[in-house]
Amino acid sequence: MKHFLKLLDVSAEEITELLNLADQLKYEKKHGIEHKLLKGKTLGMIFQKSSTRTRVSFETGIYQLGGIGLFLSSNDLQIGRGEPVKDTARVLSRYLDGIMIRTFAQKEVEDLAEYGSVPVINGLTDFAHPCQVMADLMTIREYKGGFSGLKMCYIGDGNNMANSLIVGGLKVGMKVAVATPQAYKPDDEVLKFAKAHGDMFKLTEDIMEAAEGADVVFTDVWASMGMEKEVEERRKQFSGYQVNKELLSVCSKDVMVQHCLPAHRGEEITEEVFEAHSGEIFDEAENRLHAQKAIMVKLMGDK
Repeated sequence: MKHFLKLLDVSAEEITELLNLADQLKYEKKHGIEHKLLKGKTLGMIFQKSSTRTRVSFETGIYQLGGIGLFLSSNDLQIGRGEPVKDTARVLSRYLDGIMIRTFAQKEVEDLAEYGSVPVINGLTDFAHPCQVMADLMTIREYKGGFSGLKMCYIGDGNNMANSLIVGGLKVGMKVAVATPQAYKPDDEVLKFAKAHGDMFKLTEDIMEAAEGADVVFTDVWASMGMEKEVEERRKQFSGYQVNKELLSVCSKDVMVQHCLPAHRGEEITEEVFEAHSGEIFDEAENRLHAQKAIMVKLMGDK
């Protein structure tokens, strides 16, 4: 594995290897065992989209691994102001040991990987959110002990989270059900992958059908960054796609609820459900740190 761009590129075996490493790094952190596995390494962190969790978890993670994180906002780079991505990739590869980018277009991430000579990590694009889903899978395994026989349900917009959850869930052997309005279904490339898994995958507009017997329920905001003009229209379209007490009543009795945050209480999830499941939601948020450290070690560590 040279890059971490989307879960479609990653095998089930590689996902398990990363999760095992993340568990080890989390254990060592909790027990005060230093792991300077990336001593002297530098990670360039490109942010075309701002983020609380992505910046803090990557910057903290590379520091704990003995390296240095260099924050690069859109104001610090020439990307989008005349310099081609391929030139930026080749220049940064002369200075850095790895690049994390959080941006809009998936092609920008793919181009950085194609033209650069250092590992590239996708911190989020409009198509995929693979680091978040690695944290999600880590959290599910912590709470449930594994993936076999589990059903994952996603309620809401068929966005980057839906895309990555579908792929990640199916690759580790979970059943995956997604409920979203027809006009907001997941990406066609992801649906083609999912439909090849037969009855392990279900796409529906009926949230109760999707949630029936679910062991883990996921949701996300109805309007992500860059969709500010669509907020009111999306609220109308998604008004029935809420994770609430009624929805959870048809799930497994020990159902988990996960949210990648930030959460808009009263929209995609009720205050009651969020607070009842806040422990596992914030465990999930913490696991971004450990999962991303594992990805950095795998890609940037000495072979």
